[in-house]
Amino acid sequence: MANEHEPAKPHRITISTVAAALGVAVSTVSNAYNRPDQLSADLRERVLAMAAELGYPGPNPVARSLRQQRAGAVGVLFAERLPYAFRDPAALMVLEGIASTLEQAKLGLLLVPGRDDDTTTVQQALVDGFIVYSMMDTDPLVEAALKRRLPTVLLDQPPRPDVPSIIVDDEAGARMATEHLLSLGHRHFAIITDRLIETHVRPSHAPINVQTQSEATFFVTQLRLQGYRQPLEQAGIAWSDVPIYDCNDNNEADGAAAIQILLARTPRPTAILCLTDRLALGAIAGAQQAGYNVPEQLSIVGFDDIPQATRITPALTTIRQDHRQKGLSAGQALIELLAGQSPTGYQRLAVELVVRDSTAAI
Repeated sequence: MANEHEPAKPHRITISTVAAALGVAVSTVSNAYNRPDQLSADLRERVLAMAAELGYPGPNPVARSLRQQRAGAVGVLFAERLPYAFRDPAALMVLEGIASTLEQAKLGLLLVPGRDDDTTTVQQALVDGFIVYSMMDTDPLVEAALKRRLPTVLLDQPPRPDVPSIIVDDEAGARMATEHLLSLGHRHFAIITDRLIETHVRPSHAPINVQTQSEATFFVTQLRLQGYRQPLEQAGIAWSDVPIYDCNDNNEADGAAAIQILLARTPRPTAILCLTDRLALGAIAGAQQAGYNVPEQLSIVGFDDIPQATRITPALTTIRQDHRQKGLSAGQALIELLAGQSPTGYQRLAVELVVRDSTAAI
């Protein structure tokens, strides 16, 4: 026997409840939400008012998406854990560009972070397509996304046949940075990168040797290393003599730690090429903390031209890329795919050298 003091369980309000209260067909209530053009304005207003009065929340969005075979959202796969997307200025600008384009098409955005071997999130993501953003090409999440056979755009990824691809001219940018330092007379170089070799625990903080450079895990890293290497070798500098410090993550703290190790080497490098601006900003701070003057004793070049590059002293010489445009291009390409169109298969966005105060003649 039920306890007479127990509160009555609330009756579940459904679309049929609303239809019965109004004395109309269930299809009429459904049209008020899904096909408002099929009803008069007065009838639709009555349906919605009754639904609000009864507490009907509207059609189940999952069920509706299954009926329409559209989710109304796009999944963005990226290599980092979720908080990184909100901390890194470059990633934020790319995501802003993607979101701006998707918003115009009335599409939502679902972030699918990487660094996880569990592909369930990708396999079960309720999305209409994917943008794969700077992932390892061997990452199981990439393969899981491609196996869904949904419209997909590659961003900062190795090109694949029949998949639209958007990249930045990373190799050209790295070459510009290196040639700039060479023109200033520098001969002793070092490179600071992040996750050149993908391991969860670094065995040491020593710069890696040349043999491991071919194992670069990210397409962007590979291109930038090629861009650094070519002009150095053309200038007679052996690539094997260039120390490369591989940070665990792309942040200022790791850049500062890297420069401390590199400055203790003999011969001491006078020119530092950083794979990102965040690493470069950390390197400048770390060098100054160690008592070195930038650029009088040490020239440092970044890559990205994030807003913070102009706020540090000295202002950072860097390679500018248009992060927001990169995101806009990726979003537009995916929208075109969803509309049954054929976007440009391969886009390479230009970069430029921005000379500021962190580099000087030796």
